[in-house]
Amino acid sequence: FVLGLGLAIQVRSNSDNSALRGARQEDLVRILDELDNRTERLEDEKQRLDDQRTELENSSDQAEEARKQTLEKERQLGILAGTVAAHGPGITLTISDPTGAVEADMLLDTIQELRAAGAEAIEINGVRVVANTYFSGDGGELRVDGRRIEAPYEFKVIGKPQDLEPALNIPGGVVQTLEKEQATAEVTRADDIVVDALRPAKQPEHARSSSR
Repeated sequence: FVLGLGLAIQVRSNSDNSALRGARQEDLVRILDELDNRTERLEDEKQRLDDQRTELENSSDQAEEARKQTLEKERQLGILAGTVAAHGPGITLTISDPTGAVEADMLLDTIQELRAAGAEAIEINGVRVVANTYFSGDGGELRVDGRRIEAPYEFKVIGKPQDLEPALNIPGGVVQTLEKEQATAEVTRADDIVVDALRPAKQPEHARSSSR
């Protein structure tokens, strides 16, 4: 009503010959009704556009969140598969073997102890350790996944240092076993260990993605 009245006053002030000057009361009421209807339609249109904007914003937020989660999952799987570098708190384990007494099974036991203690990424002498890593060879000529490594054997391990170090020093554990073979094991905690030895990503030969 106020909008219509203001319009009528404005039109009247702009032109003394306006048709509204001589309009009947029922005509003025009809004009005001039309203005009210138009205002209502515009409000409805505004609400519809607001709803569309909100829907688009929510859809965009969900898509962005899904993208972030996908990238994070890809990063985690890449760390486990050894295809991406990683860094974080952890330890450095250095095994000295002056007599060549350290055997492949001892290094494997070390890896298993570290994994059981929560190690998330491991590298030994520049070779990334993954789920199917294997050790071979005799003392002094050891190999990791077919690649020869020489003493001292340096393990870079990412995980909780307060869990990893005690796991290696338990009675009858890795450190004591190595000492019995005249080898020494030195553990150093660090706030940031970098594991950047990478494994090539393998493409599956038979498996295919499924939408089910």
